[in-house]
Amino acid sequence: MTTAYVATGEALVLGPGEGPAFWFQGNRITIKATGASTGGAFGLVESMVAPGYSPPLHIHEREDETFWVLEGELTIRCGDATFRAPAGACAFLPRGVPHTFVVEGNRPARMIGMLTPGGGEAFFAEGGRPADGEGFPPAMPPDLEQLRRVASQFGNRIVGPPMLPTPASA
Repeated sequence: MTTAYVATGEALVLGPGEGPAFWFQGNRITIKATGASTGGAFGLVESMVAPGYSPPLHIHEREDETFWVLEGELTIRCGDATFRAPAGACAFLPRGVPHTFVVEGNRPARMIGMLTPGGGEAFFAEGGRPADGEGFPPAMPPDLEQLRRVASQFGNRIVGPPMLPTPASA
């Protein structure tokens, strides 16, 4: 499929599975649109997120973040509020507000993430590595120092720990 960019006045079209894919913190991130390809308007990523995964509580200083959950279920914390986001849910997380999420249950979550304005999607490329194949990367402990370094390059601050999944009811 041919890719043309909005910044030049043409459409951006990526088919299923297309776009640069990265292994990031045990997950698979596929970049579907960049700030450069949308004239700075937004960046868009498709994420396959492992069960139980949660990024550290963090703040984006430069962009708002929106999640559309396609498969699986998240619990999302934004500021003092915590809410469930099952498949089909959309969550807007404003810049400057601490937020995180956790993938609930034993299935991965698949979601679309939009960063507005664009540019923040490069965080996943810089902080991850090109995917060597389909699916998730081999298990390895997170490199928190690298995560902090890359986060600061993109105007993000880590301000707390990851969330824990909700215990299964007996």
